[in-house]
Amino acid sequence: MSIEVRAFEPADLDRWESFVARLPEANFFHRAGWKSVIETSFRQKSRYMIAERGGDIAGVLPLVEIKSRLFGHALISTAFSIGGGVAALDDEAAEALDAAAVGLLKSSGADYLEYRRPVRAHADWVRKNGLYANFSKPMLEDADEDLLQIPRKQRAVVRKALKNEALAVRIDASVDDFYRLYSLNVRNLGTPVFSKRFFQELMKTFGADCEILTVTAGGKPVSSVMSFYHRDAVMPYFTGSRVEARRLGANDFMYWHVMRRAVDKGYTVFDFGRSKEDTGPFSFKKNWGFTPVPIAHEFCLKEGAEMPDLNPLNPKYAAMVATWKRLPLPVANFIGPLVVRNIG
Repeated sequence: MSIEVRAFEPADLDRWESFVARLPEANFFHRAGWKSVIETSFRQKSRYMIAERGGDIAGVLPLVEIKSRLFGHALISTAFSIGGGVAALDDEAAEALDAAAVGLLKSSGADYLEYRRPVRAHADWVRKNGLYANFSKPMLEDADEDLLQIPRKQRAVVRKALKNEALAVRIDASVDDFYRLYSLNVRNLGTPVFSKRFFQELMKTFGADCEILTVTAGGKPVSSVMSFYHRDAVMPYFTGSRVEARRLGANDFMYWHVMRRAVDKGYTVFDFGRSKEDTGPFSFKKNWGFTPVPIAHEFCLKEGAEMPDLNPLNPKYAAMVATWKRLPLPVANFIGPLVVRNIG
């Protein structure tokens, strides 16, 4: 039977979620919940597509249309996340979704179509390599054996943190403490922050699959992480910490407890997510014994358009980054969401 591609409709929600849950190549950022989260938090238009064969879903493509006077017009799968592209049962369904996306690129007037971490490479698309790497490895059920997976030097740091009686962990139902730590870190990096509403929407939409773990020192929050659960993996995704967290070993304490909590819940993979090469987070994850796996973004460009380079390491944005680091935190938290919604 032939493949038909159409736009996502609200009645498709459960079928989409079920398809993504059982398809190995689909990741957490293919989940349909991102559609409402993005539309509500950023007021950008989603263009989610479904490929059907005989009435059954054969593939999905989450797309977000970003229109910005500053940063251009783009179709991104998936904007405001690190994953996306087509998730399909076979090449026929994938090619039909690709063709529909390219058709939308032409009809919408967008400058480019971007797939983040696509499973299937496109020989005629522009590919950006060498910017990011992903880190992931299995967790072991036995805590002592799992600890031995961490290289000796880093393992000593973790053990020291675990002996620090001032440190404790808790699971938060509110984003308040997490957001204070997260927004502080983001400002210090010189990049615009997401709105608090975005994180509230994530927790409301994904429920038990979205969790905040906070580390306190003497009762004061010093580190916090929002993690996602998908299939067999836990992914600590958004983090924040105070300056003293490093001295206290609070971040190592935090990630170890995320690991062990996930194992107790039946998860087997720790997905440490992506980091830019030659950065502090990249080195931190390697120190924990994770092997970097290079990942790529692919772009289908409108005729005459150039490949975008919207990242804080781009020298073009150096002055902006330096200025942002000096902003008072309340100012950065007010302006940031207005800027970041236009980047995607």
